[in-house]
Amino acid sequence: MANWWDVGAQKVRDARANGHGVFPAPVKSERARWMEIDGPAGKVKLRVAAPAQSRGVYLHMHGGGHVLGAADQQDRLLEIIADSTGLTAVSVEYRLAPENPYPAGPDDCEAAALWVGDHIRDFGGEALAIGGESAGAHLAALTMLRLREKHGRMPFKAANLVFGVFDLGMTPSARAFGDERLVLRTLDIVKFGDAFLPGLSDAEKRAPHLSPLYADLKGLCPALFTIGTRDALLDDSLFMHARWVAAGNAGELAIYPGACHGFIAFPYAQTFASLKQQTEFLNAALG
Repeated sequence: MANWWDVGAQKVRDARANGHGVFPAPVKSERARWMEIDGPAGKVKLRVAAPAQSRGVYLHMHGGGHVLGAADQQDRLLEIIADSTGLTAVSVEYRLAPENPYPAGPDDCEAAALWVGDHIRDFGGEALAIGGESAGAHLAALTMLRLREKHGRMPFKAANLVFGVFDLGMTPSARAFGDERLVLRTLDIVKFGDAFLPGLSDAEKRAPHLSPLYADLKGLCPALFTIGTRDALLDDSLFMHARWVAAGNAGELAIYPGACHGFIAFPYAQTFASLKQQTEFLNAALG
């Protein structure tokens, strides 16, 4: 598929929604539904997949470099998490760059987190976890930090951070990965970062409110970091896990040999092992 910056982000979004591109065609769930809440710039849509009996919420942010992806393109993932944990999976349809650069996406995720926290009992219990993949893991981390810093809240009992990007100025593995087409290349990371944070230097992108790797991480919840060794973002998870634990938080690191970026979208043995590990982590952390 052509580069999104050459043909336009919306064209690539539409193609991915129709099953064209690197990832398998998204399968829509018959039981997932949309709902809307008030956001900072209008309504924010939430994709909701509930288990048979819910005990709380798994607040989810999808991946796609802050540019691509959608909340309804991983319904099966949401169902697996919901059915395995008893949490209602709620995925945020946040605004995307380059049309809506920072702070639009993080603002939408913050609004969703506040709303879920205020309405948690409507979902059958008080258990609350957060997570996401790639850029979604970045947004999940920012959301936790925003709730702590701006609202004095730390409602989450677990964070499931899957092949996340935590240094928008780029870690050594991101810089050195090169042009090998294993879903995410160095150039892709550069283009995504420039769309999300236009006009900023790499040093400016490392500000703690933008790159959670450099933030004060004290007082956060237990987290699981999942990463493959063939992922350009390998160092992001290695470094973030180390800083997470050094800050006094409980943290686990799951490294999958040979796995590329986005590997849980493909029907690999490692995918099933990772999803099992993720849901077991959530269950253990939530009790």
